[in-house]
Amino acid sequence: MSARRKGRELALSGESSEQALRSFADSFEHTPGAREFGEALVRGVLDQREQIDASIAEASEHWRLERLSRIDANVIRIAVYEMTTPPGLPPQIAINEAIEVARKFGTTDSAAFVNGVLDAVGKRLQAKDGRDAPDT
Repeated sequence: MSARRKGRELALSGESSEQALRSFADSFEHTPGAREFGEALVRGVLDQREQIDASIAEASEHWRLERLSRIDANVIRIAVYEMTTPPGLPPQIAINEAIEVARKFGTTDSAAFVNGVLDAVGKRLQAKDGRDAPDT
């Protein structure tokens, strides 16, 4: 498993305090690079949470972010952060990574749900940037 994938998994806690991050990270086997990447993701998502949640709400229909499981919501937030933060992970890669993490930690429906939401977010982001939409 790549350090970045493991970092994404570590970031699922969504905890903002250094102690909570450290405690969560200590519960899983990982490399220092994975831990550093996971902590950077958590801090980035927390710093930009308002904009990330607005992007998700804009692309979603018939559901509210507050009603999602914590895992699904955090998987989606991490992917949106990675798509929108320079240099910006290509949407297809961010979506694929999110699906894999959702399969591992979410419910049986999480992967399909995360895919649908992130596909809609990715299309909206690319439309704003004038790029082609992802093929999902």
